[in-house]
Amino acid sequence: MDLELCDLDPRMGVAVVEQLRHLSDRLVLIAIGSSRVRGVSTQYAAPGVDAYLPRPLNVSELRQTLIELLRTRGHNWDQPAQREAAEDGGFQDFIGASEPMRLVYEAIRQVANSNITVLIRGESGTGKELVGRALVALSRRANKPFIRINCAALPENLIESELFGSEKGAFTGATESRPGQIELADQGTLFLDEIATLALPLQTKLLRVLEDRQVQRLGGRTLRKIDFRLVCATHEPLEELVAQGRFREDLFYRIHVVPIHLPPLRERADDISRLAEFFLRVHCEANGVPVKRLAEAASQVFREHRWPGNVRELENLIQRLVITVRPDEIGATHLPPGMMAGGLPVRRTELLPESGTDFDNEIESLEISLLTEALHRAKGSKSTAARLLRLDVQRLKYLCRKYSL
Repeated sequence: MDLELCDLDPRMGVAVVEQLRHLSDRLVLIAIGSSRVRGVSTQYAAPGVDAYLPRPLNVSELRQTLIELLRTRGHNWDQPAQREAAEDGGFQDFIGASEPMRLVYEAIRQVANSNITVLIRGESGTGKELVGRALVALSRRANKPFIRINCAALPENLIESELFGSEKGAFTGATESRPGQIELADQGTLFLDEIATLALPLQTKLLRVLEDRQVQRLGGRTLRKIDFRLVCATHEPLEELVAQGRFREDLFYRIHVVPIHLPPLRERADDISRLAEFFLRVHCEANGVPVKRLAEAASQVFREHRWPGNVRELENLIQRLVITVRPDEIGATHLPPGMMAGGLPVRRTELLPESGTDFDNEIESLEISLLTEALHRAKGSKSTAARLLRLDVQRLKYLCRKYSL
């Protein structure tokens, strides 16, 4: 859906997206607009669009986005995997029934249907955006705009106009008036991810918006009244940043009204097997392969692993294993050597069994895993992925063709 096809009013495009989403949860909705900032992931209605791409479209980026979305979306609550997960202790889009997660679910239920500001805290990969989505889904604003902004991904020279909007002629290249993401959140929810990365001048402007509930576009003179609920997330120690003068103390108290702390995966070990089984079902189905299972030795390694990347690391590993492991059972020998070396105690016979292993297959699996993760982080951009992997871009393109990535 091109958000700007409806004359010049983006709100009309937003309304169409909202109607499309109401037709079916199975639809994969990709929003297209003129903003060149890929870090803006705009959810125009709950659950809203699944991705945002700038014009002109990059075909490779579109293809990679579609692959990722088709693998992860479409597994809604009427499907067996999701239904079983819900019956097995899940909550909204979360999977897990451990005591730390039950406390999170209860905290979400308590504040969801209010207008109170929430600060979601937790390590990267723990699912902070899922908390934001759950807060919206259970609130009276569920059918209103849900605007998500990754503050860390926005270039410093563009973030102000993306947040606050701009009038025609406000700066070089401003050929038309455009509402900012805060303005688009009117009547809905504004989710600021990685808020700690905002520069101090922007923190000051954001604080003024939160106090007055009015926003002024760059180059504009009119103050626009905005009604939105603020939800923030960060993995940074905000108290330390305040003490260092890197985060405004008054803004900290403004957003730190109700904190919700997401535990790292290592503190919810009871959920690891449940999560692994769920991701196996989902990604086997998404890739059209028979459902695989974890051997007991592999499950033991999973339980002992520290999971520094948390649930995101676990899901990425499962995706890789689904694609690269041919047998129906995933054994300890199929796991990355780093996981085996990190186990307590180190099991050399599982890292390299007495019968030996196929070296070429192990290297191929590692290459596929690294390429897939780099392309994911780079939003499908091969040049960016090549920089992440310290590879020549032509070599990366060759490897992508080799493995059909």
